[in-house]
Amino acid sequence: MGEFDLIARFFHRPARNAVMGVGDDCALWQPTPGMQLAISSDMLVEGRHFLSTLDARCLGHKALAVNLSDLAACGAKPCAFTLALALPRLDESWLDHFSHGLFDLADAHNIELIGGDTTQGPLNICITVMGEVPPGDALLRHTAQAGDQIYVSGTVGDARLALEVFRGHHALDADAMTRARERMEKPTPRVALGIALRGVANACIDISDGLLGDLGHMLKRSNVGAIIGTDWIEESPAISADMQELTLNKRMEFALAGGDDYELLFTAPADQHEWVMQAASDTDTPVTLIGEITYKLGLNIIDAQGVAISRRFASFNHFSS
Repeated sequence: MGEFDLIARFFHRPARNAVMGVGDDCALWQPTPGMQLAISSDMLVEGRHFLSTLDARCLGHKALAVNLSDLAACGAKPCAFTLALALPRLDESWLDHFSHGLFDLADAHNIELIGGDTTQGPLNICITVMGEVPPGDALLRHTAQAGDQIYVSGTVGDARLALEVFRGHHALDADAMTRARERMEKPTPRVALGIALRGVANACIDISDGLLGDLGHMLKRSNVGAIIGTDWIEESPAISADMQELTLNKRMEFALAGGDDYELLFTAPADQHEWVMQAASDTDTPVTLIGEITYKLGLNIIDAQGVAISRRFASFNHFSS
């Protein structure tokens, strides 16, 4: 089977919204008049971003999900995507499962694959997503304002919990491991929440490298500081029942620096709290208030009594050893 046969068998679908889809040198896409185009690319490398044992169907889902999460953080409605895929060998069973996982999530968001590339090499998946957002409505990471409240969607720390089990550093029963592994291998991009937060949130970023690490990116770009509480880590919708079984120190480590959560971390003015909760309710997405943006630069973590916590939390670094 050659490259073009591979594409035709596993990745070709009739164009729906694209002017022209897979099969030519370039895809053609016509944006909706009056809308801005939001574009993001993410690469997944075997051994760096996912384990070699990851089921191909889950990998297809995750490869697209992490990119849709970027659109969610921008408040953009997904439209289309491209796929660049390097394969160590031609494995038809693997490709069948991978493409089904990919297209199941694509269909759930009504988006289509419109182009890309395939080659032989170490397993590497690079997806570029395109979305649309009305001018002036995009959620950005450099627009946090002093006085904003800081929120996080969904639950955090579960993916890190699963990773620690894989590393042999922790043990879970079968049911708990299934739940944690689902969060690590099949994250839910919060697209509906991102769209609902247009005009409500001031700034937004998705959590890929760890809550504190990604918050740090937002603070630097916005030239502000933050105070993060930890009472929510003791008990809140952001901490799953399985995470509750851990010691508080472990919960803090996994929730604040775990990574791979693909939840939205966003800020909104205090007088928008009711609208934040309404957006959460409308999209059936739990949202938890975790802190506040400050004029004073720096990131401070405090305990339930308001005492500063000096412990350091290291988020994921792509170029660390």
